Amino acid sequence: MSMVEQSLGQLARSIPGATQVFHEYQLDFCCGGKKSLAEAAAQRSLDAAQIEARLIELARTPSQETDWGLATPAELVDHILARYHEVHRQQLPELIRLALKVEQVHADSPDCPTGLADHLRVMQQELESHMQKEEQVLFPMLARGHGAMATMPIMVMRTEHDDHGVALERLLALTNDITLPRAACNTWRALYLGLRTFKEDLMAHIHLENNILFENAANPAAQARN
Repeated sequence: MSMVEQSLGQLARSIPGATQVFHEYQLDFCCGGKKSLAEAAAQRSLDAAQIEARLIELARTPSQETDWGLATPAELVDHILARYHEVHRQQLPELIRLALKVEQVHADSPDCPTGLADHLRVMQQELESHMQKEEQVLFPMLARGHGAMATMPIMVMRTEHDDHGVALERLLALTNDITLPRAACNTWRALYLGLRTFKEDLMAHIHLENNILFENAANPAAQARN
């Protein structure tokens, strides 16, 4: 099967560095990871062959990135907790603070992301609830190798991941795709830099769960290899 026929999730899982390429082309490899590269590129009027060429070059280049597809469920869970759960808990309060300041100072600007702070508060609440369910119920099951018993919790988490994807789309709409206006102040710049990092982190977080942790839990052969 050629790369253009493979799903974004498969490519993100198998080619270290592919996720950065997908970010550059604004392709959703986490919640939209089931779409083929050809389908996703066509929806955004992109040249799938050009993206495929980038991926082929990446696949030929030795990578220093950790291949989380080879990790045990317990190792991947520990990584997700430290790299994403704790990081999101640090990111969102500061983003909310910055958004409030930008909205207060620049309320008269047509570029002002009005409503962003409220939206980030909702995202914070929903993400915290989601992470707690993973930490208290799903992750302990998967870390103990009980993936076969976790079908229903995984379905619930996948659905909530889709909700997070919708929330990210709303965030992009509020910020003109996180594009700074020319006269943006330092606070505005710090806010959008933080939002871009948060977006990329959340997408990588969901990718690791949807396309690796959950897929391996549903595949006993993959768990046995780990």
